[in-house]
Amino acid sequence: VQLQASGGGLVQAGGSLRLSCTASGRTFSRYTGWFRQAPGKEREFLAAIGWSGDRTYYADSVKGRFNISKDNAKNTVYLQMNSLKPEDTAVYYCAASMLQYGVFLRTSYDYWGQGTLVTVSS
Repeated sequence: VQLQASGGGLVQAGGSLRLSCTASGRTFSRYTGWFRQAPGKEREFLAAIGWSGDRTYYADSVKGRFNISKDNAKNTVYLQMNSLKPEDTAVYYCAASMLQYGVFLRTSYDYWGQGTLVTVSS
């Protein structure tokens, strides 16, 4: 599975961005997740979605502000981010997992995209 993340950029606080994660090669995965890593911090889980799109999971820090969705016809998973805050500034990564459990764990994901930078100005 090769993953390409895109859609990052500079946005003002309160604004929105939509990130995309497009898979190529072997495109099936049980879950696709989004993580982020701010400078000097650990990479943290944000959201995940099952293959069929019927199961979604969110970290408490983004629940109600971020929404994960997917379009299997386009092999793409999206992360819609609303009401962005300066503390959301980070490099955002998408990742794919073949496991049926542990969607919140970074170690459950075998394939990672290259990351896309999101900067939220105050």
